[in-house]
Amino acid sequence: MHLDDFTYDLPESFIAQKPLAERTASRLMVIDRQSGARRHSTFAEIARFLTPDDVLVVNSSKVLPARLFVQRQTGGAVEVLVTRRESGGLFTAIVGSSKRPRPGELLSPPESDFCFEVIEEMGSREMRLKVVSNQPLDNILERHGHVPLPPYIRREDVAEDSQRYQTVYADEAGSVAAPTAGLHFDTRLLDNLRSAGIMVLPVTLHVGPGTFLPLEDDKIKNNRLSGECFSVTRPVIQRIKEAKRQGKRIVAVGTTVTRVLETLHLKGLFDGPPPDETVSGETNLFIYPGFEFRVIDRLITNFHLPRSSLLVLVSAFLGRQTTLDCYREAVSTGYRFYSYGDAMLIR
Repeated sequence: MHLDDFTYDLPESFIAQKPLAERTASRLMVIDRQSGARRHSTFAEIARFLTPDDVLVVNSSKVLPARLFVQRQTGGAVEVLVTRRESGGLFTAIVGSSKRPRPGELLSPPESDFCFEVIEEMGSREMRLKVVSNQPLDNILERHGHVPLPPYIRREDVAEDSQRYQTVYADEAGSVAAPTAGLHFDTRLLDNLRSAGIMVLPVTLHVGPGTFLPLEDDKIKNNRLSGECFSVTRPVIQRIKEAKRQGKRIVAVGTTVTRVLETLHLKGLFDGPPPDETVSGETNLFIYPGFEFRVIDRLITNFHLPRSSLLVLVSAFLGRQTTLDCYREAVSTGYRFYSYGDAMLIR
C-alpha cells in the first residue's frame, strides 16, 4: 500500500479559512461503516444518529498559544513554535528563519521582554532552547504567544481564534494543534447529549506538530509517527471497560482519541484494574489499513489532508475506497475541509 493510494483532488477554495458563526452549524456526513451508505445533515442534528447506548470519548487537551516571533542578535526574524515543554526552562521547538540559529545564540523580541538561548539541534526540524529570563515559559506564551493555526489557514491569527481553535471542554494545556473533531460541539449540544443518556468521557492527548506533516515514505507501513503524550484517569478506563462489557458503543471524537484508546488496549490496560489513578505515557501508534480496532465502534472526524496519517487512519476504520468515495462526494457537494471545516460520523 502506497501514499498515492491515499490522495484526492481538492480545490484550495474548499479549505476553510475561518470558523462558522456557530460551532454546530457545520455540515455532517453520516456514513454506514458496513454498506458505505451516506446521508447529509448538520452537526447540530448529531443526536439523531447516536443512541443512549453510545459513550462519547473526547480529547480534553488545550491548545497552547505556542507560536512566538523573536529576533536573532543580528536582527533577523525568527519564528518559534514550542512543541514540548521540559523542566528547568528547557523546551523543544520548530525554529523557522532564513538562516538556522546556532547553539549558543540568543533569541528575543525587539522589546527584549524575554530571551531564549539555543541549546542544541534536535534533528532536521526541531531545536532545544532554554528560557534565560526570569519569566517561566508558560507566562511568556500567555503574554506573547499566538494561536498556532495550521499552515493551510493562510492568514494571521486573530482574537476569535483563541476561542474557536479550542474545544469548549479544553482543560489541560499542551497541544500545538486542536483536536479538530471536537470543535463542532458547543455546551448546549453536549448537555443535550448527556440529557439523552449518552455518557461523555474525557481523555487527554497533547497533539504535536506531526499532525501537520504528510507521510514521507512511499510505503505506508514504513512510516513512523512522532510520540505524543497522553493521560487517562482510572475511572474513565473503568467506565469504558464496563461499557464494552455491556455491549455499548464507544464513539471516538477524533483520531487522537482513537489512538489513545487503541493504545490503552494494546498495553493491556482494559484487561485488569489500572495500576495508577492516572495512566500516562506516550504513543506513536500509526494506524493504517489492516489494523484491528478493539475499542472504538464509531468515529467522528473532520476531512483530512491527502497523504496524511489522519486520512490513513480513517481509511483503516472505514475502508480506503469508501473513504475516498466519501471525500469525492464531499467535494462535489461543497463541504468545507480541514480544521475549521465540516465533519463526518462513521457508524
